Amino acid sequence: MRKEIIRKVRRAVVKLGSYVLTTPSWKLDRKVFSDITRSIASLRADRGIEFIMVTSGAVATGMGKLGFRERPRILAQEQAAAAVGQIGLMGLYARQFARYHIQVGQILLTHGDLRDRKRFLNARHTLESLLDLGVVPVINENDTVVVDEIKFGDNDYLSSLVTNVAQADVLIILTDIDGVYDKDPHTAPDAQLIPVIRSIDTDIEQRAGTTHKTISRGGMASKIKAAKTAALFGIPTIIANGKQPGILHDIFSAKNVGTLILPDQNKLTSRKHWIAFILKPQGSIQVDAGAAAAMVEKGRSLLPSGIIAVKGTFGAGEAVSCCDAAGNEFARGLSAYSSEEIDKIKGLKTSQIEKVLGQCPRPEVIHRDDLVVLKPATAME
Repeated sequence: MRKEIIRKVRRAVVKLGSYVLTTPSWKLDRKVFSDITRSIASLRADRGIEFIMVTSGAVATGMGKLGFRERPRILAQEQAAAAVGQIGLMGLYARQFARYHIQVGQILLTHGDLRDRKRFLNARHTLESLLDLGVVPVINENDTVVVDEIKFGDNDYLSSLVTNVAQADVLIILTDIDGVYDKDPHTAPDAQLIPVIRSIDTDIEQRAGTTHKTISRGGMASKIKAAKTAALFGIPTIIANGKQPGILHDIFSAKNVGTLILPDQNKLTSRKHWIAFILKPQGSIQVDAGAAAAMVEKGRSLLPSGIIAVKGTFGAGEAVSCCDAAGNEFARGLSAYSSEEIDKIKGLKTSQIEKVLGQCPRPEVIHRDDLVVLKPATAME
């Protein structure tokens, strides 16, 4: 299975975490950079694999240069650290790849760059152009200008979105432990590595826990979230130890290293992946059990008759969450009506829309082509 997946890879997204790229004193780890760049150069030359890097490390590097002992809690200080660290980070990438006559290209993104469909497609075209020119794109969140409203949250999640933008064949997340364990390996000596995860369920998500690290935003929970996002686009993920020498060669030799997370068999189209994971919901629509069942089990559109309540303020065409009667999100979609309009027509038949609003642009509040089911609704259980 692993051999078959690796054999088909022609384009890979490799995410490198802060703890992989830096030393305990928060300086860039030149040994790791040397190993990773050497492996990428070799795999490009020998197997023709294209690589896209998603890198952390700018804030961590800046922290070391500015004398911070932990990640700043004040946004302006964090952005200052990113500004200082980004120069050294990209400089080292450029020097290491130059040893193999490979150019690198820096791309700094915010969530807003991918939220707009036109800019999303432009980012895809830019990546394609760089790869066609033999350049290794190095992507990072634009920490120097980002605010909460346009923040990805962490580079693990960013890397999963990049797999969609780049239409990659595999996502490789390199961290400072060997993969996903059945227990926290930092506190449980008997923790066992999980070699393959066929489906990310609640149990796996709970095992991943949360992070208590001082310089990175993500922990194993964020890596599992990233893998789940990639899986829904039909892309497998490998989580492995980036500090292990030759790790990329081991992965592409199909050795049993790290944790392989298999893709979802019912993968989403690029557009639906964009709706579900790149757009940020601007509000939520609560539906009854009948509507939830129709959406989840039969792939039906959401009609006003099944709506119980609407929360938040949003306009027509914006992304919203669909919640069951218990308030749990089970789907996302693009609303054909504003929150104000939905509040007026909730619970009504489609034939009554024009009478209430004076017009009926669409019979559905969310058309099934604009709807993505994320998980079963608890109201149906």
